[in-house]
Amino acid sequence: MLIPFPQPLLGGRLVRRYKRFLADILLDDGRELTLHCPNTGSMKNCGEPGSRVWIDLHQRPGRKLPGTWELVETAPGELACVHSARANAVIAAGLTAGLISPLSGYPAIRREVCLKPGGSRFDFLLSNDDSSCVVEVKSVTLALGGGEGAFPDAVSLRGQKHLRELTELARSGQRSCLLFCVMHSGISRVRPADEIDPVYGQLLRQACAAGVLVLAWSVRPSPLGLELAAELPVEC
Repeated sequence: MLIPFPQPLLGGRLVRRYKRFLADILLDDGRELTLHCPNTGSMKNCGEPGSRVWIDLHQRPGRKLPGTWELVETAPGELACVHSARANAVIAAGLTAGLISPLSGYPAIRREVCLKPGGSRFDFLLSNDDSSCVVEVKSVTLALGGGEGAFPDAVSLRGQKHLRELTELARSGQRSCLLFCVMHSGISRVRPADEIDPVYGQLLRQACAAGVLVLAWSVRPSPLGLELAAELPVEC
């Protein structure tokens, strides 16, 4: 299932990423532009200067920057989507089409749901006449070689909070799921990045033990769009 980009992407080279949300890109046509970098993580192994990149160039009302960085070539033949929010869009399409089999059977899909005052806002709440499932999606782009991918690529206090709440929900009897959306063509399995955020790794193992469903699904990025592919193993 291919989810196309809103418009054709343009190619270029990364000059630098800085101030977290800014990237200078040298386009193939010779223009050098400062664009939006839609990724809050460290982008470890995805932000090397000189890397081949693809961008969405647009002039939209209310936007100060003329475009958004979407893809990067991390090694010959390997692409990663650095636009984290795309993960939710492609997973939403997969859920609607029933392609994510462990989460099928829920005709009603709500997005951005908070279950209690002061609690986290989860990406999806799936439901049918008899049950429901809370789903939190995390975009994975940290490739470590040999097909191994890890999350997070920086200490994630927000991710830790999500895991604590998913564990609490599972212990209360609420079906809960953490879904790693793997947005890197070179990743074939996922594990917690204990060397970067050991607390997250510990919380993930506690969540697994409490009954939280932990899944990973691969997405094949290309300049044409994002293709939801297949389930990947998770090493908790």
